[in-house]
Amino acid sequence: MPDVVFVFEVHQPYRLARNVYQRLVERALRGELTPRDVEEALFDQPLNKLVMERAAAKCYVPATQIVLENINRYKDWDRKFKVTYSVSGVFVEQAKRWAPQVIELFRKLAETGLVEFASQTYYHSMVAFLGVPEYRELVEQVTEHRKLMEEVVGYRPTSVENTEFSYNNDIAAVFAGLGYKVVLTEGVDRVLGWRSPNYVYKAYGSEIRVLTRNYRLSDDVGFRFSDRNWDQYPLTADKYSAWLAATPGDVIMIAVDYETFGEHHWPESGIHEFLRWLPGEVLKYSNLSFSTPSEVVDKYPARDVFDVPPWSSISWADERDLSAWLGNSMQQASMKALYDLYYYVVALDEPGLRRLWKLLTISDHLYYQATKFGSIGEVHAYFSPYKNAPDAYALFMEAVGVLSVLVADSIARNPRGFARRFKTPPEKAFYFYSPLEGFIGLRASSLLELADQVRAVPDDIVLFHARRGDFSSWVRNVFMLGDLADRISEAEKREPREAKELIARYVREYLGA
Repeated sequence: MPDVVFVFEVHQPYRLARNVYQRLVERALRGELTPRDVEEALFDQPLNKLVMERAAAKCYVPATQIVLENINRYKDWDRKFKVTYSVSGVFVEQAKRWAPQVIELFRKLAETGLVEFASQTYYHSMVAFLGVPEYRELVEQVTEHRKLMEEVVGYRPTSVENTEFSYNNDIAAVFAGLGYKVVLTEGVDRVLGWRSPNYVYKAYGSEIRVLTRNYRLSDDVGFRFSDRNWDQYPLTADKYSAWLAATPGDVIMIAVDYETFGEHHWPESGIHEFLRWLPGEVLKYSNLSFSTPSEVVDKYPARDVFDVPPWSSISWADERDLSAWLGNSMQQASMKALYDLYYYVVALDEPGLRRLWKLLTISDHLYYQATKFGSIGEVHAYFSPYKNAPDAYALFMEAVGVLSVLVADSIARNPRGFARRFKTPPEKAFYFYSPLEGFIGLRASSLLELADQVRAVPDDIVLFHARRGDFSSWVRNVFMLGDLADRISEAEKREPREAKELIARYVREYLGA
């Protein structure tokens, strides 16, 4: 008796604006330029408002009303209608601002007790693949999202998905450590092999349970519903229910973008009527019932282990890998730019800068930069507000440039405070080398570590680095502290023993340590 789990992915990005510098100048002329002013200049809020209002009218309001009506229609039945929503934090922000009626409908859904809200990254981002140690940014964004769900709909999620169902064993372990009991991902054939997506699995290396999307049945609704060339067109509620009833397994997870219901398939296609009649048609079959992710993992045992190594990460997009966001050099350069800025933004600890950086992690910025061909390329073009991938890349890097200037200005305002907090990423640490033996196994990731270690290493190593100006170059180029770098440059001209003491002393004096 399979349980049908309907999952609706609800997300709208903040789209980047053109003429950013002109917009910044216009705002600066009105007064002091705050991070909020920069945010309004970086993002095309008129376009974001237009898309949100249009999607609310065509999809979010009517579709949610239909779901709510069906929940109430079958609430007294032994087998009730249940659904699950995964709503990004940036969607909630925009809905509050431009379509508050949608938030009210979500609250009504939560009040029924028959709707589960899953966690995801607040900014619908790909930060799980940023390369930050211990997945710190992933943890922060998922925790921020869970708090938002509690505040907005009064629901504390116990199920979770990473953005766009992207997944690997490490991500599952992170979610397990955060207390989630089930993670949602794609039923990728190369991972499942001979196995079916219609069972509960256990993540490799942790005890968290895994539900895998039945992408064939999901895409019948999400992609093929309006396709008049499809041999199963038109798709009706009774036909689809018969397919579900004939599907073997313990659980059938159908996960689609919520915009399927009115935006991707317009109301004229009959998609709303399909949604309206589907619950009743499903419940005609005695072997079918509706459930939520958290319920089915309590009901059914894990049948096997779901093993996805980090180097083979999966998603529900394109070729079911990460190529939709990280498949070309532009996308990889964009992610590298975010990575490079991350450590500076964290050290500065300014909420406005932190938020701007997080907004640039929204996965759609990378998605628009994809260079795919054929039907997959057409999907990317459909969603993109830009004329092509290079255009999207140029706008993104322009936004990164604006944030970089703000970061540099912030460092200049409080260089000592920044210097005390900043720890470099591994590739920008200071590595101590011997001219004969190479790397000696010591590295400094902060100025304080440099002060401690420069005193401890042999004189010949200090001489090697000092003659090349390595110490002052590191302080100048990585920490952007020109005045301290100048003092260290003078110390580098002294004899090794004196240079060691001077460098350590100058650093400690600068830090007030």
